[in-house]
Amino acid sequence: MTLVRMKEILTHAEEHHYGVGAFSVANMEMVIGAIRAAEELRSPLILQIAEVRLKHSPLSIIGPMMVAAAKAAQIPVAVHFDHGLTEEKIREALEIGFTSIMYDGSHDELEKNIAETKKMTALARRYGATVEAELGQVGGSEDGSVDLEILLTSVEEAKRFVAETGIDALAIAIGNAHGMYKGDPCLRFDRLEEVDQAVEIPLVLHGGSGISEDDFRKSINLGIRKINVATATFHNVVNAVNTGRPFSDYFSYHERVIEAAAESVKRHMRMFQSVGRV
Repeated sequence: MTLVRMKEILTHAEEHHYGVGAFSVANMEMVIGAIRAAEELRSPLILQIAEVRLKHSPLSIIGPMMVAAAKAAQIPVAVHFDHGLTEEKIREALEIGFTSIMYDGSHDELEKNIAETKKMTALARRYGATVEAELGQVGGSEDGSVDLEILLTSVEEAKRFVAETGIDALAIAIGNAHGMYKGDPCLRFDRLEEVDQAVEIPLVLHGGSGISEDDFRKSINLGIRKINVATATFHNVVNAVNTGRPFSDYFSYHERVIEAAAESVKRHMRMFQSVGRV
């Protein structure tokens, strides 16, 4: 078990009808915690970082760390560049050894999204990497800086988009949003089912933090295979660090961050039904 392409993980999830967590990380402790959780539960894992997070975690530093950790893991790990916005950073991630990239052209008109996604897909193929893209508009932004409106993914546009771009996985908008939800999420399972029947590649649910276990299970039953989780893990780490007596040394703090990240990852893996799949 080691570093693998995301396509291999999603293909197994599709064949056996479960979801795989894609967990955003920001430092070494979160990387260690996520892999520790996956190894304990014998679950496949997708480690990811989004382009908007690179101002806090430079790709040249955290990228090689993620790849090295995946290579040393006892379970299959894909290393994914999430919400790639620029060719420069997508290319850098691929050069570092990321086995998957997501190009996010969801903010553009359909024609431009198709054209740019095809371009990024051709680039990724030269590295043997898996490609994810987004159609429709998931609410909010990855870093919470913009309150974007949710625009549901069109079924007909999804069919055309997948056929023309040749991507491996499609992130769709069905009422999901990045960050924590304002009130209870209201997912459009009817649209999810329609898109799943219209395309033959795995579907991706962004904005996993705050969705109920029942809604996760229903989404998985209707075709979701990759589920992005970021905010829930970040919040779990912050809450763990702020709880109880102040730390007297760095290494106690270091271990608590690892434990808090692992706790969040394990909780979601159990909800996604990926435990024991390795």
